[in-house]
Amino acid sequence: MRILRYVSFLLLAALPACAPPEPPEHGNRLQVVTTVGMIRDVVENVGGRHVRVTGLMGAGVDPHLYKASEGDVRRLYRADVIFYGGLHLEAKMAEVLQEMGERTRSVAVAEAIPPDSLLAPPQFAGAYDPHVWFDVRLWSMTVPRIAETLAAADPAHAADYRANARRYREELDALDRYVREQAARVPPERRVLVTAHDAFNYFGRAYGFQVRGLQGISTASEAGTADVQELADFIAERRIPAMFVESSIPRRNVEAVQEAVRARGWDVAIGGQLFSDAMGSPGTPEGTYVGMVRHNIDTIVGALLGERGADGDE
Repeated sequence: MRILRYVSFLLLAALPACAPPEPPEHGNRLQVVTTVGMIRDVVENVGGRHVRVTGLMGAGVDPHLYKASEGDVRRLYRADVIFYGGLHLEAKMAEVLQEMGERTRSVAVAEAIPPDSLLAPPQFAGAYDPHVWFDVRLWSMTVPRIAETLAAADPAHAADYRANARRYREELDALDRYVREQAARVPPERRVLVTAHDAFNYFGRAYGFQVRGLQGISTASEAGTADVQELADFIAERRIPAMFVESSIPRRNVEAVQEAVRARGWDVAIGGQLFSDAMGSPGTPEGTYVGMVRHNIDTIVGALLGERGADGDE
């Protein structure tokens, strides 16, 4: 780990300081690098044919633990624009992103959201919860910031970026309505979401779910035996029908909770896999933000209503 940090430092130190990139020449696409897939998807929707987007973190990648490789540093340096989440989401990349921010137009997209709309859980050391994309209305606030950043980097296509942003926000408005309609199918007393880590608090606040995670907000915190037993007590006492695994986190801890619940005389199903810190594979419905959100709410509602069996099978 120290060697990788040292290599990255040498690469950054060797790269000459430079002014913000010039607008791309006619016929060339703006070169954009993003961190998590949710940001990549927004940029692709807003940028359209005028941008070439490289996402550093693919399906199943945990951004809390991700460290920039030598190749990532080179990609970041060659970019015209860099978009990342901020709010300590990419905690292990903080130094690299800070260095690049002094050389390349860089934007933490969560900064587009007013601080009074952010959650600051006491267990997260005074920082904000970075999982803002689970409230679709909040995530929609990042779209104008991305559009204006692209317009500033590429003024010739500014009108296209703004038009694409308006269209995409309309799509997100429709998505938000869909999530609310599906959530309303679950009786309020059954809207309890138990997951592998505490990533769904914005979802819970926006759509009326009580949320419990085994691990903390950052997966850098390990779940211990006491955490497993406490969550098992909660599930058994509330007789919760289903809990969920996540695509970017090993499922063994959730299975340990499942076994502990059974020892208490209640059988909780694993209701399916949710996408939390990473989207699905490219080319699948879950490989887009809209598809990921629709998959999550359909999986949650189906499992809590008994419309899906164990592991999310209908």
